[in-house]
Amino acid sequence: MEVIPVRVAGDIVAGSRLDGIILGALAESRVELAGADVVVIAQKIVSKAEGRVVDLDSVKPSQRARKLALQLRKDPRIVELILQESKEVVKIQNGIIITETRHGLVCANSGVDQSNLAGRDSAVLLPKDPDASAKKLRALFLKKTGKDVAVIITDTFGRPFREGQANVAIGVAGLRPIKSYIGKKDMFGRKLHVTEIAVADEIASAAELVMNKSDGVPVAIVRGLKFDKDDRASAKPLVRPKKNDLFRHPKKG
Repeated sequence: MEVIPVRVAGDIVAGSRLDGIILGALAESRVELAGADVVVIAQKIVSKAEGRVVDLDSVKPSQRARKLALQLRKDPRIVELILQESKEVVKIQNGIIITETRHGLVCANSGVDQSNLAGRDSAVLLPKDPDASAKKLRALFLKKTGKDVAVIITDTFGRPFREGQANVAIGVAGLRPIKSYIGKKDMFGRKLHVTEIAVADEIASAAELVMNKSDGVPVAIVRGLKFDKDDRASAKPLVRPKKNDLFRHPKKG
């Protein structure tokens, strides 16, 4: 398997055509897409292209946001965006707000971020529909190159019980995000009952090894990996249903 970094020159702004920019960057690097490639794209450039950058001067914090901001020593405008982008506040501790976003993702600060933005007084939100964004880009790559690639849109999340962050898939098109071994046998003939591998997340993390956030590499091509194609793919199967979350809703006994 090979992971190829794709450097993108200049900043991405609202209305930028990411398909053309990425294909242009590949041409600059003398790399052509192959049919079984996975194109991994950082959500930040997707959000920028889709106009998801917010001028903080336009944000009017609510009373709740002001109260939380005072408690957490955060900008109340940022807190307001975090609340607006969430459908549930899961936990507030150590200056961090853990929320469930409108997408169903459980993460810090609803994915609201201020890194790698030209404007100091702005913030970027997650794409409104990362799956739709991935599907659109996949279709454009096929139309322009004839190559039926898969696309993963990623973000960097913290992990329960582990230090450090890792890239995860928040949008998927063209590949089955989870590989299930349930019902199959291990090497000693024992039937597997629970093993399911989050393939899309593992691809996202592998790609992040070359996607330097401060070095203009928001895209990577993962090549040579065998995966299950799925034209109806989505990142939604990767999100654990709330009813199965033992930590938000611990079962008794």
